[in-house]
Amino acid sequence: MKRFGVILLVAIFLLTLMVFGGVAAYGSSKKEEAQPTQQQQAVSEGGFNWQQFKGSTIVVNFPVFMAFNKWIELIPEFEKKTGIKVEVDQMQYMRMHDKQLLELGKKPHGDYDVISIVGPLWKTEYAKAGYLTPLGPFINNPKLTFPGYDFDDFNKALVTAQGKVCLECKGTQIYLGGGPGTNTKLYAIPASSEISVFAYRKDLFEKYNLKVPETWDEVEKAAKFFYENVPGVYGLTFRGASGHQAVHAWLNFADPFGAKMFGPNWEITFTNPEAIEVLNFMKRMVKYGPPGIPSFDAGANANTFLEGKAAMFFDFSRIAGMVRDPKQSKVVGKVGYAVTPKKKNRLSETGGFAVAIPANSKNKEAAWLFITWMTSKEVEKKLAKDGVQLVDRVSILMDPELQAMFPEYKVLAKQKLDPNWRPAIAELPEIENQYFGVAINQVLTGQKTPEEAMQEIVEPIKNILREGGYIQ
Repeated sequence: MKRFGVILLVAIFLLTLMVFGGVAAYGSSKKEEAQPTQQQQAVSEGGFNWQQFKGSTIVVNFPVFMAFNKWIELIPEFEKKTGIKVEVDQMQYMRMHDKQLLELGKKPHGDYDVISIVGPLWKTEYAKAGYLTPLGPFINNPKLTFPGYDFDDFNKALVTAQGKVCLECKGTQIYLGGGPGTNTKLYAIPASSEISVFAYRKDLFEKYNLKVPETWDEVEKAAKFFYENVPGVYGLTFRGASGHQAVHAWLNFADPFGAKMFGPNWEITFTNPEAIEVLNFMKRMVKYGPPGIPSFDAGANANTFLEGKAAMFFDFSRIAGMVRDPKQSKVVGKVGYAVTPKKKNRLSETGGFAVAIPANSKNKEAAWLFITWMTSKEVEKKLAKDGVQLVDRVSILMDPELQAMFPEYKVLAKQKLDPNWRPAIAELPEIENQYFGVAINQVLTGQKTPEEAMQEIVEPIKNILREGGYIQ
């Protein structure tokens, strides 16, 4: 009996240890789960270590632009997540090119770790000079690219236009990338790209029982109707100021008309019938459009539509956000959107900004972490819900929640983008500002016929191409 009592006491003692030990262990486990360490948080996303470059400092060069302004506001979130400090050098984008060239040319290192570039204009120049870091090895490294980044979600046309360069290729394949077997590399990631959209006064089209134009012939017919029948409202508005602005408009119209500035091997094609047809169409649209088109830059073009002076607008897709803003728009709730009207096709612009890593960056891996974070699905959707239009990712444009919030997203998701919308060479600004854009403006103002204006700039532009080594 005494032996049984001893056994019972031992059993009770062991049971007590198990119970209280279990409770203690359980409590400890819950405490760790509720308050994970910073390192545990950093590795919690599919095993990816967001804090592997903790203590680093990177310097980014951003333009004063809505999307980048919002990214800057979110930087503290990135710094907390990664332990990486981010310093921002922000400036007007027209000043960025010269400042970037200064930093990119420094040896062994420049100040910048991430630069935002006007992708289709600067990527080829920078890549040819050896100023950019190829990004393929970063994308394919699971230690540097988190599992949910999904690079394949980016619109392929924008990836090509904004970031691909083939230094060994000839002709337009230099900036479009060659076929299999070529040394095409990705140097930049799309970030706040720009595409075109056709916007129209939904209220006026309904009031006058007009069909939304699906072709450019129908656009012209509608423009003539508004010009002749609706006081104070003109037809189509677009850019026309001499230089870059007029070229931007011509390129927007040229794509659906089947016209190009150059052929695949730099043949002059802006004297071809399709190119002349574009100029004749633009000149007729000036007749039916709001006064002043030959002096319109991007801002004047947008303001004319926002003030209700034009029934139609063909330009950058960011107009949708401006239309919704009662501080700058008199047409809130009165505008609809459609894909590019058709002539031979319905192709759309590919422009805007991309982000890249300088070849002389001291912190390439930390810079890549920042790029993947800022262009991730999660961050882009957060910005989109905040009113920043981002067209780079297919999933963003196709997102049902965003499409319900912003009706233009359904239209933008249907746009067929042209990676060869404009020649992505360093000489383009000289070509458009000194010759091509001047000639277009001369046509719009009636100083020259389309044939005269285009023929007169053939030899000067050929000389620029010769000096750049594109032709003999």
